[in-house]
Amino acid sequence: MKQITLVFLSIFISFVASAQHSGVDTFISNFSKKNNFNGTILIRQNSREVYKKSFGLANIPFKVPNTTDTKYKVASITKAFTSVLILQMYQEGRLDLDKTIITYLPEYKGPAGDKVTIRQLLNMTSGMRNMDMGLTFESALQRGAPQYQLPHTSDEMLAKYSSDSLLNQPGTQWDYNNAEYIILGKIIEKITGKTYEQTLTEKILQPLQMDNTGLLKLEKIIEKLADTYFYRDDLKMMSNDLPVYFCNWYAAGAMYSTVDDIGKFADALFAEKILKQPVLKQMFTPALNEYGLGVWVYKDYNINGKMYTIVKRPGSIMGAQAMLFHVLENNSTIIILSNTGTVSLDDFAAVIAKQVVK
Repeated sequence: MKQITLVFLSIFISFVASAQHSGVDTFISNFSKKNNFNGTILIRQNSREVYKKSFGLANIPFKVPNTTDTKYKVASITKAFTSVLILQMYQEGRLDLDKTIITYLPEYKGPAGDKVTIRQLLNMTSGMRNMDMGLTFESALQRGAPQYQLPHTSDEMLAKYSSDSLLNQPGTQWDYNNAEYIILGKIIEKITGKTYEQTLTEKILQPLQMDNTGLLKLEKIIEKLADTYFYRDDLKMMSNDLPVYFCNWYAAGAMYSTVDDIGKFADALFAEKILKQPVLKQMFTPALNEYGLGVWVYKDYNINGKMYTIVKRPGSIMGAQAMLFHVLENNSTIIILSNTGTVSLDDFAAVIAKQVVK
């Protein structure tokens, strides 16, 4: 009788899961069609895949469809990886989060060198002049964007765009500044004596078997990488992304990946496999603008009338759109990778969460 009960319970659970999956599938499919979404979505609960599907085209002119193993430019999801690498060094006793930049990068020439701490770089409160200050879509069309449209090494990105003046007292104001994560990338290189890419591979990608993830380089042809497009409001049409050197985003946004690989990273991160709980707690403690150490952390986030903690890491560079959205108490992860700027992934993840978290 006990065995029969267990079999019935297993069948019932499978039936409920199938019904829930069907409802989520219908909702996402309808939303994607209505909003012209191009990309791949993965939903994991308790480290198990419950939904994975692709929509639209990886290459529009040749009508190549996106598939579940399509690789995407993940933009600022890169920052979460950079943050983890820094926090691993902190965990190993190789770095103090409250020491200043020049402690680990003595050749740094900017005024922030002896004033801004590693923690302030991570939580974006350095007070440095933003390297993208004054850069708009209109200005990029008229005059270009030299920080991204001219070839630069990471050393040149550090010297030219990440060593500017201090506009605010460090730690007092939040500002989203790619320069801070370029500095962090160079600190990783200085401490390890290896390139950022080598350390990323050895410390995260290889241990987690993230075989379809890496850094974008102009000279590197990446198999199954989706082309990126964005909607031009001025032309009222979809357009190719502006020409840029994606490698210039470096430790702030130069990675590519698949939904499965980002899922592996998320599972390991939230299961405390790559960072221990006390360090993870620091990463997930929100400071100014609800920003932790490389991720946004929203306490008391309302989903279907219940309050949850959300850890979120979006990415956005023209048509390269990415979202890692995790519900801590429910252990649900929503990953959305897209190659067109047609849908707000913040909104999309939020409405998917309402379907998944009951």
